[in-house]
Amino acid sequence: MSASGLDVFDKTLQTTNIWLNEIQAEVGPDRQVAWKVLSVVLHKLRDRLPVTLAVHLGAELPLLVRGVYYDQFQPSKQPTDWDRDAFVAEVQRWLSDIRPVNAEQGIRSVFGVLSRHVSAGQVAKVQDALPEDLRQSWLTTEQSKTAPERKAAREKQPS
Repeated sequence: MSASGLDVFDKTLQTTNIWLNEIQAEVGPDRQVAWKVLSVVLHKLRDRLPVTLAVHLGAELPLLVRGVYYDQFQPSKQPTDWDRDAFVAEVQRWLSDIRPVNAEQGIRSVFGVLSRHVSAGQVAKVQDALPEDLRQSWLTTEQSKTAPERKAAREKQPS
């Protein structure tokens, strides 16, 4: 029997926990911080993507993460202008109410999670919409772990 009584809730909790564990592995062992990093980076990314692309990315997120992704979404203001430095600075500003977290490290951790768990085609479309310097940052993040390392990290996650 399902823990919550609904399989869809159990599945999204399990998937979200896997994502948070992966972020914690990079930013430290605090789940609240991992959740904040995930939500801030997703918001800042969402706000800079064309609306259609933002919606397509949202459709691939786990249900619980999708909820935070769409929180305070204002499509009429999409997309905002940006470059890598402005993106990093805004993420840092929004992370300032928790323990110190390096914004670049947080961004890399969320980009890594998206690369591992969202379809490759959707990730490529999002990357294509990024400024060149931020796209290169994301590509470097993807290349920093080999396929066996990514598989081992996923296998270490609790069920």
